[in-house]
Amino acid sequence: MTVEHFDVLIVGAGLSGIGAGYHLQQNCPGKTYAILEGREAIGGTWDLFRYPGIRSDSDMYTLGYSFKPWTEAKAIADGPSILNYVRETARENGIDRHIRFQHMVKNASWSSEDATWTVEAERGPEKEKVRYTCNFLFMCSGYYDYEKGYTPDFPGRDRFKGDILHPQKWPEGYDYSGKRVIVIGSGATAVTLVPEMAADAAHVTMLQRTPTYVVSRPAEDGIANWLRRNLPAKLAYGITRWKNVLLGMLFFNMSRRKPERVKRMILRGVREQLGPDFDVKTHFTPPYNPWDQRLCLVPNGDLFDSIKEGRASVVTDHIDTFTEKGILLKSGKELEADVIVTATGLNLKVLGGIDLTVDGRHVDFSQTMSYKGMMYSDVPNFASAFGYTNASWTLKCDLTCEYVCRLINHMDETGTRQATPRLKDGSVEEEPWLDFTSGYVQRSLDKFPKQGSKKPWKLYQNYALDIMALKFGKVDDGAMEFARPSKAHPPAQREPERLAS
Repeated sequence: MTVEHFDVLIVGAGLSGIGAGYHLQQNCPGKTYAILEGREAIGGTWDLFRYPGIRSDSDMYTLGYSFKPWTEAKAIADGPSILNYVRETARENGIDRHIRFQHMVKNASWSSEDATWTVEAERGPEKEKVRYTCNFLFMCSGYYDYEKGYTPDFPGRDRFKGDILHPQKWPEGYDYSGKRVIVIGSGATAVTLVPEMAADAAHVTMLQRTPTYVVSRPAEDGIANWLRRNLPAKLAYGITRWKNVLLGMLFFNMSRRKPERVKRMILRGVREQLGPDFDVKTHFTPPYNPWDQRLCLVPNGDLFDSIKEGRASVVTDHIDTFTEKGILLKSGKELEADVIVTATGLNLKVLGGIDLTVDGRHVDFSQTMSYKGMMYSDVPNFASAFGYTNASWTLKCDLTCEYVCRLINHMDETGTRQATPRLKDGSVEEEPWLDFTSGYVQRSLDKFPKQGSKKPWKLYQNYALDIMALKFGKVDDGAMEFARPSKAHPPAQREPERLAS
């Protein structure tokens, strides 16, 4: 088996993986790298999801890369536009030539003696085993299982005579026009599907067990569009990006400090959209505070419009059983349908499901502590890109990529080849990795790393604090242990093959 060596291996060619490639090229220009992508195309989430109306649930001025201005009019962009943006970034910067498609990474083993990762993957439909080595392994594979979404075990499911679909595996060209549709769920996917399907379906019912906070926002950012018309693109983009970051931080902090006030503000907006006679208390008032779970964003109030026009409705109840004609609720009411869509969430997957060993010892990530939200205690030369839960994903990923480059350059400057976060402070207490009460988080939280009670082990979910820590903070901070193993030397390198996407 021919083994290729790279300075850095990136796993995943989605939004964060393409960003990682860009930052490596800019900040570590002498380093070789490759991106191993399990699927056949660039885009990750934005290539996988094909359900009707798929769109971002945050604005593109913060979901977009720091280095590539978003220039389209819509701030809340549709999936195909985002996919085109990611692929354009890869093509413009030659990142696509570094991608190895249909390479599903299965395991990686670290040797301290050689200061090297050995990474094994399955290539193509034949699942041919291939092996690579690298000095630094960077996981950009997202946080959920691409194989299947989460669907509860609904009683009587087999009795239903119509179609049952999950948004993660949407059939290409599926025709739902003129059909009665039930969408089970109340999260971002559900509030996207309902107004989109309602345009052609006979009727769409959003069936929810628990309401979600829903906020209407203009699809276009008027200030951003004005700035772009009157200023250079990068300057306009930078101003808009910081405007939206600061407004988002303000809203989140207010939600934490004055939850009742924010709750009243959100519900007032819903009542203005739906009118005084709509039962907002039952259908749009959650039993938790704003930002205990992620808020849902609806551009131009499209969900509310479809409800007001009678094309869609909301039912808040519990499912008793599926029937031949639809769903029987605990209240005794039966909802009839031709199609049932289970927008019931995702299955989380720790670091793409990779099996990791360090010097022959299996790494159980649930027993590790997250360092600066990107590395893990006692795991050398290994990082992962994971975005914010209370803001756009890419904000944190951009900072993570910049920090990884700083770390690699620091090792070069100091002649070290191994960087390992070590938890030496006995006063650091374990805390859950995420403090969200959302079902998809709580179902899998025990499998994920912990965070600590203070820096650099604490996740602040705060862009401004992370800029100070990751962009300007010391790399050699006392918690990061640097070493040059006595036998370690740079492996002989073979010129990597350049593959077009």
